[in-house]
Amino acid sequence: MRGYDTGYNFDGISGERLAERLDAISEIGLTKDSGSHRPGFSGEEKKAKDLAAKWMKDAGLEVRHDGAGNVFGRLPGKNDELPALLSGSHLDSVPNGGHFDGPLGVLTALEVAEAWQATGYQPERPYEVVAFTDEEGARFNGGLHGSEAVVGKSDIEDKLKLVDYNGLNFADVLEHIGLSVDDYLDAKRDQEEIDMFVEVHIEQGKQLEREGLPCGIVTGIAGPCWIELTFTGEAGHAGNTPMKDRKDALVAAAEFIGGVHELPALISDTAVATVGKIDAEPNGVNVIPGSVTLYADIRDIFKETRDNLVDKVLELAEKTADKHQVNIEHVEKMRVAPVPIEDEKQQLLETSFREKNIRPYRLPSGAGHDAMIIGARWPVAMLFTQSKDGISHNPDEWSDMNDCVQTVHVLKNFLEKV
Repeated sequence: MRGYDTGYNFDGISGERLAERLDAISEIGLTKDSGSHRPGFSGEEKKAKDLAAKWMKDAGLEVRHDGAGNVFGRLPGKNDELPALLSGSHLDSVPNGGHFDGPLGVLTALEVAEAWQATGYQPERPYEVVAFTDEEGARFNGGLHGSEAVVGKSDIEDKLKLVDYNGLNFADVLEHIGLSVDDYLDAKRDQEEIDMFVEVHIEQGKQLEREGLPCGIVTGIAGPCWIELTFTGEAGHAGNTPMKDRKDALVAAAEFIGGVHELPALISDTAVATVGKIDAEPNGVNVIPGSVTLYADIRDIFKETRDNLVDKVLELAEKTADKHQVNIEHVEKMRVAPVPIEDEKQQLLETSFREKNIRPYRLPSGAGHDAMIIGARWPVAMLFTQSKDGISHNPDEWSDMNDCVQTVHVLKNFLEKV
């Protein structure tokens, strides 16, 4: 709490309480590098959710656990029959991750409930603080299982094929923590139960830090498309094959990678494309690469521009392969729909920012979040809190408490307006 401005402690919000709770969660699954290790569906994640549930009960919320292990703390509204406002995030982590990614969203949502209880404020509609299960996906190399259960979008046959790092399948893992596949399917919420979901998350980037702002308004959550591309030429001796006679798959792939870097700027201000994994064969020092397989990660917050960028990347692959007289094949591995945030919600957030004397700043989310899944069925909004040096998924992940508490004030103001 060194450097914390206690002037932010008003309207029932306590920076000390928020900091103490973040610290308590960080002790669960603490690694030797002072990082967090709470894989989804693990004992560590359950312990963190049980602690959050205790705090929810202490704050006067009605707590329940659903069949996916998600935890909900409900504060009744004046008109309790209305669909509920939801806010929260997750408590699981990547291996040796940071202490803010996920827990900050759960605890800021809980801090709003604490503030309302302290000041005697009752929202018009019910309010639920949620801690989703297994957002990060460290267990099965693919996450968001808790929010997917709430939406009911899961292809359960695909999930039953998943195997974790211990060799346990999805059904075994659920049974190990006292759940079942039927429980998981029963976690789906009815459409009329929820009005909207608001998620607070650390930025995991440097834009807010550069702007000198504590928090920002998320304009949309980018939907990723992953494509596997294989350039196939001819392997040959590095010494005896003249340059003009070569069909070097790696030369073609390298030119393609450089071109991919230039494409997003031609499509939109929010589009990005990355080649982050590459395998060359035969992968010998003195052998011309005969085959290169690489993976392109293509994202934008709007489906039309994202899909346009995908088309441009594939066109570039074909042109590059033709130029270097090699073959090209591609397989689409994943295509997730982006979730743009309604402009009405962004405008209302801007009003809350101004009322809290914070300059509104809009920025996209390149990473996926539970809000991306919930947003496929209900309206969503997101707030980012400044991340020091943009570091995330790392023990050095850090957000200043002054920034965290200012985010709580904006969240509280926004939820009261909604």
